Amino acid sequence: MPSGAARITEIVTLLEEAIATAEFLVVDTETNGLGGDACEMTEVGAVLVGGGELHDRWSSLVRCNRPLGRGIQRFTGITQEMLADAPGLEEVLPPLVELLNGRVLVAHNAPFDRRVLRRAFELIGLQWPNPPVLCTAALARKLLPLQSRRGLGVLADALSIEVDTAHRALADAETCARVLCALFPRLCANAVTIADAIAITTRRRRRTTGRKRRTPALSPPPQLDFAELPKDPGVYLFRDDCGRVLYVGKSISIRSRARAHFAPSSVPADWTVQATVVDYQSTNSELGALVLENRLIKRHRPPGNIRLARRDERLCYIRCRLDIPFPILEVSSEPAAGHAVTIGPLQGRRLANELVEQLDSLFGLRHCGRRLPRREHPSAYGQMGRCLSPCLGDLDPNLYRRRLDEALGLFTAGGDGGQRLLAHVRAQMHAAAAQQLYERAASLRRRLRRLGLILERLGGALEATHARSRLILASHPVDASRQDAFWLVGGRLVDWGPAHPAPEDSRTLDERTQWALTRGGRAGELGAHVPPDEIDELRILANYLAAHPETTELVLESAAGRLSQTAAR
Repeated sequence: MPSGAARITEIVTLLEEAIATAEFLVVDTETNGLGGDACEMTEVGAVLVGGGELHDRWSSLVRCNRPLGRGIQRFTGITQEMLADAPGLEEVLPPLVELLNGRVLVAHNAPFDRRVLRRAFELIGLQWPNPPVLCTAALARKLLPLQSRRGLGVLADALSIEVDTAHRALADAETCARVLCALFPRLCANAVTIADAIAITTRRRRRTTGRKRRTPALSPPPQLDFAELPKDPGVYLFRDDCGRVLYVGKSISIRSRARAHFAPSSVPADWTVQATVVDYQSTNSELGALVLENRLIKRHRPPGNIRLARRDERLCYIRCRLDIPFPILEVSSEPAAGHAVTIGPLQGRRLANELVEQLDSLFGLRHCGRRLPRREHPSAYGQMGRCLSPCLGDLDPNLYRRRLDEALGLFTAGGDGGQRLLAHVRAQMHAAAAQQLYERAASLRRRLRRLGLILERLGGALEATHARSRLILASHPVDASRQDAFWLVGGRLVDWGPAHPAPEDSRTLDERTQWALTRGGRAGELGAHVPPDEIDELRILANYLAAHPETTELVLESAAGRLSQTAAR
């Protein structure tokens, strides 16, 4: 390691080097998931980048002193067994120092990786080389101002970078390196030297003291005429001179919300200076505006819309993808796309996860991830008799599928699947008592009591989203006689529109319902097929219904004879 003065000279020289000719070492670290002094590195990966291209790759697992938690093992895929024979920090860090020599350290959310690395160097008494550091998240903030979400996976998707593996050091380092290469032309256009590049990622807004500065008022262009916009719910679209859509917004009062973009108190967006035309599409309800906004954003992809409908993190789903070997139950923030069963939405991710654990143990389903590991010996769940252990490779797939169908059938038969689950456990308890298996009966009694508490806290009836075909009637915020109708058939939003169509549309609500049922098809006993591009619409509907419990919902099979009467109220 060079002396302090020599090292400072090297860093200064490196900072003055041109971006176009510099070499970057993109690094990613994985840890044991703990904080503070308990945080230990478990894996490190590095990719050499030069001239906007990827070159050498290097990675190593790192032995740590503390045992890994179950959650971090599932998250990263790094198990305690993998680290048992891994090299220690004394063997891993010296090669990394050689790779960093004369290069810029790059990472995504670089302060975290730099902190982990510095801590590792301190633990073995090795001097931290203190290389110049670039953060790709900070670069995206500067070079992609309309991209508000800057997680590595989201950013890679926005830049059309395919990601096969995540949360492993080398895989994440390669993804980060490709993000750097995608941003490299813009970086070269905004910075000449490495010092310039670091400066644009560390610039902060100056804090104002005393009175808060008022944003200068932005007068709307004279071509924009808001007087013609209605005060109804709906969607408004701002366009430029060429007719290109710049921004799509929704509101329960189109005129008020569209004008608000040019109010003195609002911060002007980049697209506002190009807007010359504003038009609109009215709906009868806020839900109609939400669905229409989502579809128009996906159709036009306007630069001013950074994200689609926001997720409600309080809601989650239990889902089972049926297109993988030995399917599993999992908890997710959105319904499943493709051939799958989705139960929900539910309020309470922790309780949903516990319910999945209970179902897995009751029916012997596997508890591991979608990729089925191969084992020589059964897992802990298999040894306790709570898993059929398909990982051993000798299980009849039909037996597993029968167990899975039995579990999912509780929620796909219509009505409250939670009560059927309790009845199932109660029947097993009585059968065990009749066979004088009193310990098993007592265990099932405890499980029954816990399941009752879980289901009570989750609230509502548990059933698969495709189990019931429904008609949802969302009302106008002021005029209750105006409604939008939404047909949910087979777990999909197959059609929607005004509950009372225009005179030129002679179809009654019953006729439109029959058409929606024919178009969506009757859902089978198990599973529905939902295209991936329709998932966001289902999430919009679920969020709206959770926030507006007074919304009218009709089960189509049992209410077809009184749909028109209900819609007319």
